Amino acid sequence: MLLNVIARGPEDQSGGESARPPIVLLHGLFGRARNLGFFQRRLARTRRTLAIDLRNHGDSPHGPMDYNTMADDLLDTLAHHAALPATLVGHSMGGKVAMTLALTRPGMVHSLLVADIPPARTGHGQFSLGEQMLRVKFPPYLNLAEADALLRPEIPNADVRALMLQNIRLGENPGWIIGLRDIVSSMTNIESWPYIPEGYTYPGPTLFLAGGNSPYIRREHFGVMRRLFPNYWLERIEEAGHWLHVENPTRFAALLEAFTEQY
Repeated sequence: MLLNVIARGPEDQSGGESARPPIVLLHGLFGRARNLGFFQRRLARTRRTLAIDLRNHGDSPHGPMDYNTMADDLLDTLAHHAALPATLVGHSMGGKVAMTLALTRPGMVHSLLVADIPPARTGHGQFSLGEQMLRVKFPPYLNLAEADALLRPEIPNADVRALMLQNIRLGENPGWIIGLRDIVSSMTNIESWPYIPEGYTYPGPTLFLAGGNSPYIRREHFGVMRRLFPNYWLERIEEAGHWLHVENPTRFAALLEAFTEQY
């Protein structure tokens, strides 16, 4: 499956930066490529960048989801755009897609940044939120303010709710533009970690970013992180939870840019 891509790069492609591996940005569950526009625009001053809508999200096609399938989507899409090998940057679900591709096709991944998700089942997820979203009853017409009020009881965090609002078709005949039923029916796969054959590792530089207030990356995960990604290190972003790039974008951008500048 070829995925929707938002591509940005420096206006002047003649410099040495244009020859460096492209940077690929992967959103989390219920996100979309344009959610990462702030970071993409910063990186695109000097680097070729591709922000991608994963399947069932944004403007990409819909279908059943598991991480091996989504990693294949990503590989096919990057090959189509002549963007391999690439530096992969993924948050949450997007981080698992990036890790899966790095472990199964390490030669296609130049370096890896994973935001607030370990290579494991965490016990945290959004299954109940997905079911609640399916139960939303849309009126015949909906504007942005009304949509915000419609989601507020289920999503009290204003920043996260603003991201979710981008998944609603406003105006006449409003509704979800994402493949919500496919997402909910695949939620067990999304919240799990795929089978990785024994001996598979990714030896490239790998940075894990963890929200200081997030329960996702825990000490018990460090062993499997080291086994699968032997050259990883971990940075914590204080005063941020799981949506660390939304809650502390300044620190997230600084760490992202330092990593991509070095690798």
